[in-house]
Amino acid sequence: MRSVTKRELNQNTAAVLAEAASADGLVVTERGKPQWRISVFREEESPLTRLESEGRYTPPSASPAPWPETPGGPAYTDADVEALLDELRGDH
Repeated sequence: MRSVTKRELNQNTAAVLAEAASADGLVVTERGKPQWRISVFREEESPLTRLESEGRYTPPSASPAPWPETPGGPAYTDADVEALLDELRGDH
């Protein structure tokens, strides 16, 4: 991204804006330090596209991980479940 000085922007506004339109944008410096960024407004850009270009959104994967065939976690027997329910109810 090219940079221009604040003075150059002030004295050659039309040329600087034309350059910003043909490039990805410009950085305007003041006393050698970047202060502003000039970019072109494109109406066809969707909000998600804009957020993605700013690095604030990542689209979902085209091939997501498959669901597991069997759920993970411990396997309880009917007797284990009955014992846990009795303990929760206070029937012990």
